[in-house]
Amino acid sequence: MSPVPGSGLAKGLAVTLRTMTRKTVTEQYPDTQPDLPPRTRGVIGLFEENCTVCMLCARECPDWCIYIDSHKETVPAATPGGRDRSRNVLDRFAIDFSLCMYCGICIEVCPFDALFWSPEFEYAETDIRDLTHERDKLREWMWTVPAPPALDPGAEEPKELAAARKTADKLAAQQEAARATASHADEQARAAEQPTRTMGDSKQQTDQPGPDQPGQPGPDRPGPEQEGRE
Repeated sequence: MSPVPGSGLAKGLAVTLRTMTRKTVTEQYPDTQPDLPPRTRGVIGLFEENCTVCMLCARECPDWCIYIDSHKETVPAATPGGRDRSRNVLDRFAIDFSLCMYCGICIEVCPFDALFWSPEFEYAETDIRDLTHERDKLREWMWTVPAPPALDPGAEEPKELAAARKTADKLAAQQEAARATASHADEQARAAEQPTRTMGDSKQQTDQPGPDQPGQPGPDRPGPEQEGRE
């Protein structure tokens, strides 16, 4: 059966009409920022405090776009007679984003969680040499890294959280026991002071001569001066 003349044109016009009646999805960038997924691979942020200059990221990078410089410092022994230690101090950490292919290998191989993906994408430059960003810029991007996704409610609790919670509960129990011991000691001290005060008051009352004791003038007994006059 031969096609009806003009059927293809009618189908094309039908698609155009359906598209014209739909709501537009064009985002007016840069006036409206795009809503990016949380795991967008924008740039790489550096958490400098976790970096130990192990050089794993630079060695595993297939593009060799990570540049790291460091020097060694001697750390004095913490205890008398101990051995001095040496540690690596980071001097430079730079990434050339004109060579980076955003594979994420450097982030995966980092054993100390010093590198993270940031959804930041507005870092275009007019000069390609300006795409090599130093550690100060990488650290600024670190604060744009989104929080990690929540764990599955049915998943097992991480061992680190369980150990931290156990330590916190133990410390709280020790503090509560110390407060209870101090409170009990205060109560015992107050209880010990109360009878002492009562006994002291009773002794003072006993030492004071009463009106009916011998040798003391009373309302019905004359004193020595009154007896002499008589």
